[in-house]
Amino acid sequence: MTAALAFPVLFAAKSDGAVREAAEPTDDDLVAAARRGDHDAFASLVRRHKPRVFGTAARFARDDHQLDDLAQDVFVRAFQKLAQFRHDAPFAHWLARITITACYDFLRKERRIRDRVALDSIEYELRDSSVEGAIAAGRARELLAWGMRQLTSEEQLILTLCELEERPMKEVAALTGWSESNVKVRAFRARHSLRKILEDHHDS
Repeated sequence: MTAALAFPVLFAAKSDGAVREAAEPTDDDLVAAARRGDHDAFASLVRRHKPRVFGTAARFARDDHQLDDLAQDVFVRAFQKLAQFRHDAPFAHWLARITITACYDFLRKERRIRDRVALDSIEYELRDSSVEGAIAAGRARELLAWGMRQLTSEEQLILTLCELEERPMKEVAALTGWSESNVKVRAFRARHSLRKILEDHHDS
């Protein structure tokens, strides 16, 4: 089925003979058409929601290649699960949950296969900088990034959502499927873990 058949005509005649542009299809319209096999409709959903998906995925991917792969995984999952979308929440919210799940799975996979970056090499690179302020700022960023990588995938996820993105607890609960009280407990424990990792390194 083509996009032309899936949606009303893009233009409709007014009573005075003038031509007016019809309303842009909603997400629900596009989902319904995509379910009927209209790939152009799903492509429209991708274009519409790509910025937000990339924005979230960029918090977890370390380079452009990983970012592209992660975003593609999100939309592949969304396409495969489209029949499960029940319209009980906006499509954007449903897609956000898929995005968070994909990011969580990505973190778990990365933790299993990546080689840990040695902090000594990071500090060596920073000492070569000629600007003292840049060294301090760069050291803090790199140290935080290193500390985050020492956390579990779950801890990385919860701190990214709660601290880096500053999402409300209620929203984090909706995205992860955890209760708000569980989110608070996990966030507290993750902060404690990160603080201990950084303090232990400082004392070593």
